[in-house]
Amino acid sequence: MTSPHTLPTYDHFIDGAAHPPSSGEYLPTDDPYTGKTWGRIARGNRADAERAVQAARTAFDTGAWPALTASERGRMLWRLADLITAHAPRLAEIERRDNGKLATEVVSQVRYMADYFRYYAGQADKVESKVIPTDKKGVFAYTRYEAKGVIAIITPWNSPLTLTSWKLAPALAAGCTVVIKPSEFTSASMLEFALLFEQAGFPKGVVNVVTGLGKEVGEALVTHPDVAHIGFTGGSEAGRAIYQLAAKNFKTVTLELGGKSPNIVFDDADLDQAVKGAVSGIFAAAGQSCQAGSRLLVQRTIHDRFVAKLIDFMKDVKLGDPADEATQVGPIATRPQFEKILSYIEIAKNEGATCVLGGRSRPDLGAGQFVEPTIFTGVRNDMRIAQEEVFGPVLAVIPFDDEADAIRIGNDVAFGLAAAVWTRDLRRAMLMTEKIKAGTVWVNNYRATSFTSPFGGFKESGIGRESGSEAIREYLETKCVWISSDLDVPNPFVRR
Repeated sequence: MTSPHTLPTYDHFIDGAAHPPSSGEYLPTDDPYTGKTWGRIARGNRADAERAVQAARTAFDTGAWPALTASERGRMLWRLADLITAHAPRLAEIERRDNGKLATEVVSQVRYMADYFRYYAGQADKVESKVIPTDKKGVFAYTRYEAKGVIAIITPWNSPLTLTSWKLAPALAAGCTVVIKPSEFTSASMLEFALLFEQAGFPKGVVNVVTGLGKEVGEALVTHPDVAHIGFTGGSEAGRAIYQLAAKNFKTVTLELGGKSPNIVFDDADLDQAVKGAVSGIFAAAGQSCQAGSRLLVQRTIHDRFVAKLIDFMKDVKLGDPADEATQVGPIATRPQFEKILSYIEIAKNEGATCVLGGRSRPDLGAGQFVEPTIFTGVRNDMRIAQEEVFGPVLAVIPFDDEADAIRIGNDVAFGLAAAVWTRDLRRAMLMTEKIKAGTVWVNNYRATSFTSPFGGFKESGIGRESGSEAIREYLETKCVWISSDLDVPNPFVRR
């Protein structure tokens, strides 16, 4: 995928081969740490999207892919997982260069993503139909689950390979074909990943990748009449726009959107462990995570002591080169996001919150695209810093009085993606997991996910679930079949 240019150049991956953009234009892809452009990606448009969808539609309707049994699809997914494991260092290095995530984390993520494909390799032939005992005599009724068709997968820049795998693995296991549109900021790793599908034996056109801007490629995919379902991870505003466009043609969607997740610490918790949970919740991945615990709710009786412990834990944190294994917080992935985070820090100060840690950029590090881990106290839940997703290393600490107060504050937000509760009291833990309105609730831990467990949100945090056995259902249509055993058709003018 190289060109005569000095920079590595990535073209679209369509119908099993590299395809230059129809416009002839390319977008730069930059290293967030150095600030330097290290590659170019194809700038797609509607014509490129059309070509990719057509390839996916042809592969779905004809040829080797629809002729495969579910077990054969599963074996293909397993081969792909082995290839991911073998190529993990290479894929992780490209993703680190693209989005600035810590090398130690991204290598682990890519290796773990192979397990998603192994899990759905096993799920492929476990989609069981059922016989339905009806109240009608002389008929036999049963269900069939059939692949929806062409799936458009649109993913963000924070964890492109992982978040694509959450959709791609179950979609392929279900028998669908796909067109992937990664973020224009982080497309290179996805295009490298696409090369593995031919090695795994996938027919041409089953997996396609078209890169470019959302308005020029993403919208074309969402509105295309041959796309049956859209799987999207990203911000709530973009998700809302996709949902509205999809509704015009009655397409189904899976939307994993934003969050403003409450991380709730009671006074009976193991405070040292809860501090580590608070750090993991917001400062891991520099806070660039939809499930970030960006609201830290601390019981008033321990508020000051807990904040002091948290500040002490973070005072020597190492910011720097994400390729360095000693680095704990890397750069912000994109320049627009970097500027957005700094603007929210100023908003919080203007609203009257008190910055007790960080609050500054670090122009002395790399290309300067760093934001110090930042903690605000004196935060009211009606402040913008408590209601809006910052998507960065900025923590809003909010005191609460008792269980009822924690539930009220925790749920008083438009989002409902995740939450955590820190307590030694089993009764309290069970109460909180019942009353907090979120798709995932952790107790005495934060940020754990698995290919075996469903993930998704309530309210404005999304629609549908990814991961676990439920995810494959998002890519299947249910059909009911009625077979008559009667030799004589009843009165045709009377509904049976």
